Amino acid sequence: MEVAVDMWYLNILFGFFVGIASGLLGIGGGGLLVTLLRVAGGMPAIECTATALFTVIPTSVSGVVTHARHKTSCVSLGVLMGCGGACSAPVGVLLATHSPDWFIMTTAALVIGLSAVKMFQKAAVLSRERKRAERLDASQGTNAACVGAAAGADASPCTAPIPHASPIDEHASSAALHCRPQHRRFSVRTVVIALAIGLIAGLASGYVGVGGGFVMVPLMIAFLNIKPSLASGTSLVAVMILAVPGVITQFVLGNVNVLVGVLLALGSIPGAVVGARLVTILPERMISLLFGIFLLLSAVGLVVRELLV
Repeated sequence: MEVAVDMWYLNILFGFFVGIASGLLGIGGGGLLVTLLRVAGGMPAIECTATALFTVIPTSVSGVVTHARHKTSCVSLGVLMGCGGACSAPVGVLLATHSPDWFIMTTAALVIGLSAVKMFQKAAVLSRERKRAERLDASQGTNAACVGAAAGADASPCTAPIPHASPIDEHASSAALHCRPQHRRFSVRTVVIALAIGLIAGLASGYVGVGGGFVMVPLMIAFLNIKPSLASGTSLVAVMILAVPGVITQFVLGNVNVLVGVLLALGSIPGAVVGARLVTILPERMISLLFGIFLLLSAVGLVVRELLV
């Protein structure tokens, strides 16, 4: 992307909004950056992925610090995934250097699109859980009123049933225990799943130039039963680690546009702080919906760009 002297601030401004998405959604921002660099900047695919991955590191570091401060991340789990991803990221980079541009971008759009579907499904589940919880509260309120009336007079016994807690809620509660200080030891199953998620994310990170959060967040929610807000911070820990070997490989190959990457990072670093703070404010369902919309727009943007080339 050619950066005009009088337009440098636009790169910083866009980086700021990418940083917000990063801190809020647990991504490095690479998916959106790849779309920007390819669609707006007309960069070659391999330069898009390399520059985006370069920007991902400072962005994710900024988000990790804020998430740690607000206790919205599981650092040990993120380190596990990051180590797995660090092993496969260089492989993804090498595969990308031997792939045609259209195949890299199509693969990126496909993976991002599938992740969007997963997040919309999660939002739907959270919506159903909220409605179930509201019915539970209403039933408990009805029973409490009946008990109070019965204590003061000969009233008919309450007949309103009290629903049982759903298995989903129980699983979510048990998953949250993984990141509490008294539960630092993970089960073998959790370790294996975390490493597998990291390997997949690292390969995707190196190949399509993203941090890998768009892969890790849905997989953590689906297979480790972690809440979206906690998954966001945990994902950034992994992104911070797994992106490093991929960026080093891209630098050695001469694919990184350093000027563009630095300008974007100047905006994305404070943006990630803002995004991480928003995690503690916005409801889980809204985070899932925002993540799904973000992923879907990125996928569509890449497809449209390739069709127009």
